[in-house]
Amino acid sequence: MSEGKVVFSRVGSVGRIVFDNQPALNALTFDMWRQLGDICREIAQDRSLRIVTLRGAGGKAFLAGTEISGFLDFTSGQDGIAYERQMDEYVGLVEALPMPTLAIVEGWAVGGGIALSFACDLRIATPSARFGSPIGRSIGNCLSTKGYVRMVNHVGISQAKRMLLLGELLTAQELFELGHILKVVEPEELDAAAAAICERVASHAPLTMSVSKEAIRRYAYAGAPDIDDLVEIIYGSEDFRMGVRNFLEKKPRVWTGA
Repeated sequence: MSEGKVVFSRVGSVGRIVFDNQPALNALTFDMWRQLGDICREIAQDRSLRIVTLRGAGGKAFLAGTEISGFLDFTSGQDGIAYERQMDEYVGLVEALPMPTLAIVEGWAVGGGIALSFACDLRIATPSARFGSPIGRSIGNCLSTKGYVRMVNHVGISQAKRMLLLGELLTAQELFELGHILKVVEPEELDAAAAAICERVASHAPLTMSVSKEAIRRYAYAGAPDIDDLVEIIYGSEDFRMGVRNFLEKKPRVWTGA
């Protein structure tokens, strides 16, 4: 398992969260997920922050999912249920931050990367950015209830099925046309575009921002179904165990449906 870290810094009223695991395209280890959770719990109490940005280090990836080797220790479907609940907690901490959040996306935003970019309130991206959750052709896992709800809320049922069933990645331009991304800008313009958005949002009434965010978040998940039985089927399957092993060993996956 590669090393990595999640780093927080601030400039004035703007907070910056950076995912740094560049050898693995900023894929988050389980320890990095915990670091992200700790950062969010701490900054949620800081009312002097007016906006927080999330970005991947190195310019090649926002975040390429969870590092797969962590799944080798899973032995049952209950492990999967516990994992998805933990991921819901970490992604939910980003989603529930009281100040607006901006995802600055370069390169890959897949798996946990698309979840965290969708958990942010606003997004900008470079033309090279790619968004998706190709779990059906990678290791054969699934999303949580909130993961499915979040994806459908952001891109609609048809595009969610395109990503999940066909395993396709959507371009930044496609998501811009869906109204999901504020701007698609060239890499050399990205910092200036992000700074302009941060400056604008930071000038707004913070309580209005916080209450509006929370009202929309509550609406988004109202009535979300319990799918633990479905999660257990996936993470307890031989297909999942094979998918993890063969992914790490760079072997073809041979799915059996068992």
